[in-house]
Amino acid sequence: MMPKVSDAAVAAYDEVAAGLAAAGAVRGSMFGMPCLKIGKKVLAGMYGDAMTFKLPPEPRAKALALPGVEQFDPGMGRPMKEWVRIPLEQSAAWPEYAAEALEYVRR
Repeated sequence: MMPKVSDAAVAAYDEVAAGLAAAGAVRGSMFGMPCLKIGKKVLAGMYGDAMTFKLPPEPRAKALALPGVEQFDPGMGRPMKEWVRIPLEQSAAWPEYAAEALEYVRR
């Protein structure tokens, strides 16, 4: 079951999506959650009041050092190796990690 999403989280997600549109990121869906893609590759998603990002090792470690950030587990009991979940409280960092994720999936 997907966690509830607040209006504030949707607004912050929409800002990130708009910021990546010029780089070719489009909105889509992954596992029933809103996501951002380049081609068929997913780079970020919305999960409850948090965004998830696919990141390489160094930016992932930096993100995990932020309060409230954790590896992303979509509810299957096994965290996804390259993904982090950054809560709304850290939404000021979302654009930075969205840019990192975009570069990572473009490789």
